[in-house]
Amino acid sequence: MTAASTSPHRIVFLDRDSLIATVRPPAFAHGWAEYPHTRGSEQTVARLQGATIAITNKVPLRAAELAQLPKLQMIAVAATGTDILDLAACRARGIIVANIRDYARATVPEHTLALMLALRRQLVAYRADVEAGLWQASDRFCLFGHPIRDLAGSRLGLLGYGALGKSVAQLGRAFGMHVIVHNRSPIADDGVQEVGFDELLATSDVLSLHLPLTDKTRHIIGEQELARMQPTSLLINTARGGLVDEAALAQALTNGVIAGAGFDVLSQEPPPPDNPLLNLRLPNFILTPHTAWASGEAMQKLADILIGNIEAFERGAPVNVVA
Repeated sequence: MTAASTSPHRIVFLDRDSLIATVRPPAFAHGWAEYPHTRGSEQTVARLQGATIAITNKVPLRAAELAQLPKLQMIAVAATGTDILDLAACRARGIIVANIRDYARATVPEHTLALMLALRRQLVAYRADVEAGLWQASDRFCLFGHPIRDLAGSRLGLLGYGALGKSVAQLGRAFGMHVIVHNRSPIADDGVQEVGFDELLATSDVLSLHLPLTDKTRHIIGEQELARMQPTSLLINTARGGLVDEAALAQALTNGVIAGAGFDVLSQEPPPPDNPLLNLRLPNFILTPHTAWASGEAMQKLADILIGNIEAFERGAPVNVVA
């Protein structure tokens, strides 16, 4: 409903526990319901009956669910990615979709650099050595055994160059890295070299992914792409799990095709026990549970933008519109 409507909006937050932040009430008359989490299509539809605005972070809303929600007018996504939604069905039904932008320009790039540093400095391997008593038994003041490489002077390859890719490039340059980029649209940033996809794979010392997940980008890194990377290269993914063929990556790490990988995302979250990356116990692989976005500062900014999106929609001037 717009500002001219006579009835208040009913707003339902389907997965409130996905956001550890203060969510202020929208500044207009409304009803509010929230649930810690929502699982399954049946529960989703039941909770959204009568709702005019749905808030979801990771609860899917596909055509089948939308067809059962005739009063729904807006979906406020509490995230940037919208692959959980059937955007075509939203457009067909006249449902406005708004997402969150530019809230994670510090937290995701910092996490990305942390994964790079941990892998290049062999932090996981050396910590395991200390815990195993190898340093204590050493005949030298320090312990060798895992080759350490600097970020300075190495080549940082970015696949995708949106707001987060640009911030990672800025941090990479601060560490003395040479930044190369392959992007769908032309770029013209100083200090960044645009290259083809093949060159990006073949020459990056660290390859970091910053793409949305679409039908065209799913498994954009698979067995063939991994084989074209250098055996000393690292692969970093803080974007979407489905960008990488996880079985192919597990094989590549096990067989030394690439030197290591740092991931914050998997193709299914939470992951099933048989995910090929979940049970890797290799010192050259770091997996974090989708926390790159989740600094306190970033989550609060997200919450503020979320309510701002809803208020803009209610005024009849929606912002951050995806569909």
